[in-house]
Amino acid sequence: MSELCGIFIVDKPVGVTSQVVIGRLRKVTGIRRIGHCGTLDPLASGVLPVMIGNATKACEYLMDHDKVYVASIRLGVETDTEDITGEVTARHEGALPSFEEFSAAAKTFVGEIDQIPPMYSALKKDGIKLVNLAREGVTVEREPRKVTIHSLETYEEKGEFFLRVHCSRGTYIRTLCADIGKKLGCGACMASLRRTSVGQFDEGQSVPLDELREYTVEQVAEKLIPIETLFAHYPEAKLPAFYAKLYAHGEKITISKFKLQGKVGDRFRVTTPEGRFTVGEISEYHGKLQLGAKMFF
Repeated sequence: MSELCGIFIVDKPVGVTSQVVIGRLRKVTGIRRIGHCGTLDPLASGVLPVMIGNATKACEYLMDHDKVYVASIRLGVETDTEDITGEVTARHEGALPSFEEFSAAAKTFVGEIDQIPPMYSALKKDGIKLVNLAREGVTVEREPRKVTIHSLETYEEKGEFFLRVHCSRGTYIRTLCADIGKKLGCGACMASLRRTSVGQFDEGQSVPLDELREYTVEQVAEKLIPIETLFAHYPEAKLPAFYAKLYAHGEKITISKFKLQGKVGDRFRVTTPEGRFTVGEISEYHGKLQLGAKMFF
């Protein structure tokens, strides 16, 4: 069997890190070149896309995709981490808002919003992770960042309030919960979190981590999603045989030579004569537009 290359979707359980998932797949496949797309904290469960082999080249691309989360929120409690695992910093005295009040407040966050990243995050300040500063009791000023809440639904189950959030990259759901609490005037923190989709990949395609203990390399291969699916929305560029060979060897081809239409930065799906999938990108050189390989898989 040739070395595996593709996307494997794991359903990460609560209580383990994303790196544990990577370690499990390395043990099963014997492949070191494995990376995940978008860390899930130990508190969170759900969809964790894992790139295997040459597919790791596209990790950053998949991280840019929208995500969907389901979170429960604890009203009346504030913590230093903005989730239930942190130290309690404030408790609300008195009656808590109703579900209707919670729902109305939550839905005001739909659209593009400013969000201040939490101190307990992997973002860096002067080369140091904020979470490391936070653990030393240091708080630094963070600039607000623009994120987009595409849609937000609320529901109640057994007296617990939930959010279903479709959001852009970089959105912190625990910060969203804390901000909803501030808007309500009672404070809040995130009590649980599950990611149900990343881009086009959802929990229906995922393999529970515990099942991986029994998997063989062949079974992993059967579940692999071809890397091409990530780029299905790109138009296909078909090169004449002569230019296709040059392209496959790293040459950039002037697009007017094979009637390709596009502008600088446009990307295309290109398959080499040997059947190798690539992503091509148009660049400019001395006033001429050229197509060259951005990524080989």
